[in-house]
Amino acid sequence: MRSKLAPTIQIEPMTAADWPEVQRIYAQGIATGDATLEREAPDWNHFDHSHPQHCRLVARGGSAGHVVGWTALGHFSARKVYSGVAWESVYVAEEARGAGIGRALLEALIPASEAEGYWTLLAGILVENAPSLALHERVGFRRVGVQRRLSQDARGRWRDVVQLERRSEVVGIE
Repeated sequence: MRSKLAPTIQIEPMTAADWPEVQRIYAQGIATGDATLEREAPDWNHFDHSHPQHCRLVARGGSAGHVVGWTALGHFSARKVYSGVAWESVYVAEEARGAGIGRALLEALIPASEAEGYWTLLAGILVENAPSLALHERVGFRRVGVQRRLSQDARGRWRDVVQLERRSEVVGIE
């Protein structure tokens, strides 16, 4: 199903001024129970320090240019040997899901991450989140395994997480 938002989407770097809308969208994802095991959206200070600035993007939709989705990388490891590996997150506002916004964000994030020297993007997706799994596979991620009963959700249920990776075809090759 295509939304009327898709033709007017603009992908731009995320700024601190976008945080209220980004946080709202993050909270909507948490509320689904299948987007993340996080129980609440972080504050700006935590988000700012845990996501490199160079690969934070927002999708703006409609004539008002409201944020309707976001994506960002998170640190995989402090070890230098893993400097080109990052966790990826993507969230789309409830009212904009199914409009291709997640795909547009990831298709912008992938070359941006490669330009910054990332050779592997990782994603951990709850096994029940079929739309996110399909999206990631459409943009070149592959399943590498399932971590069984990795963590408990807010209701105390043990949840399985599918691990996916996307290897760059232009960075980290010989």
